[in-house]
Formats: sequence, structure tokens, C-alpha cells
Amino acid sequence: QVQLVESGGGLVQPGESLRLSCTASGSIGSFNTMRWYRQAPGMQRELVATTTSGGSTNYADSVKGRFTISRDNAKNTVHLQMNSLKPEDTAVYYCHVMNSYTGLGYRGQGTQVTVSS
Repeated sequence: QVQLVESGGGLVQPGESLRLSCTASGSIGSFNTMRWYRQAPGMQRELVATTTSGGSTNYADSVKGRFTISRDNAKNTVHLQMNSLKPEDTAVYYCHVMNSYTGLGYRGQGTQVTVSS
């Protein structure tokens, strides 16, 4: 049984930074893809950033140059460093991990990020 626990959300002012973390308990396999999604009220879920076990990363155009995804394979943890935050970044952020070998995916409970002056 794999569980994902996110942390690091909160309320910040525009221009400030936050760092989200997501740790997986249980086996997620050596080959996996980790993603951060977000969903704002009344909006569709948006894929924010992706990192693979091979080291590649990908970002939504809306966050390129401001957000950085990173991973610590030894700790089954993925981070999302968010700089220069904007009010439009306000959303619930979810991490998702997919075991590339089994195809099974897991999602965390979400952490609220609010950017407001």
C-alpha cells in the first residue's frame, strides 16, 4: 500500500516563495514518474511539473522559470520549489507518483497554496 503525504503549502504574498514536498511510503519502484498537479476552484486540473527517474523534467508554460521540481530517490520524495508566486498560482497542489513498471499510480491528499496580498 503506497501513501503520499504532501506538505509545505500555505498563504504567501505575491512574489514570495514556497517549497512543497511529497513523500511516498511503500514501494514505488526504481523506475517511476513523479508529477505535481494543481486545481483551482472552478478550474480543470493542470499538470504543473514532471520528473522521471531518468532525470528529465518538464513544466507547464505558466510556471517555467519560476518553479523547479526535484526528487530524492533515496527518500522517495519529490519537491516543488515555487518562486515569484502569483495570485493565479493559488490552488490545491497534488503530487502523483506512477510506478513505470506496474503502471500503478498514486495521488496525495493535496496541499493548499494561496497567494494573496
